[in-house]
Order: sequence, then structure tokens, then C-alpha cells
Amino acid sequence: MANLTIKNVPDDLYDQLKRRADENRRSLNNEVIYSLQRVVRERRRDVRDILAEVDALRKSVSGPPLTDEMLEQAIDEGRS
Repeated sequence: MANLTIKNVPDDLYDQLKRRADENRRSLNNEVIYSLQRVVRERRRDVRDILAEVDALRKSVSGPPLTDEMLEQAIDEGRS
């Protein structure tokens, strides 16, 4: 495995990582690795997959598309 040195970590970020490590019963090193893995994995989503999810969601919603007038009416009714 590779080693990585991180310099100039802001104190508040260090404190947050240390606190999360304690809460999760991990070492600070393992908490940093876990956090990095989560961030890297989350950003790997393929745009085509996201668009497919959006299309599926659109198809699952029935009714006409919302207009500005419909939204304004709903807001006004909520204020009454």
C-alpha cells in the first residue's frame, strides 16, 4: 500500500476528523481513508446513470407539468 502525507491541515478539519474517528471507533488514519473513499466513490457516478434515474422519476410522476401559476396558487392557498 502507498503512503500519503498531508500537510497544512486546518485545525478545525483535524478536530472534526479526530472527533469522527473517536465516534466511529477508528484511528485517525482509518477515518481519513474512510472519508476519502466515500468522497471518491460518490463522484464516480456515470452521468448516463443519473439521467436514467431522472427519466425514471419523471415517468413515475403523474399529472401535468407544474406551471408558475400553479405554484403561485399553491403558495397562496398555503398562506390562507
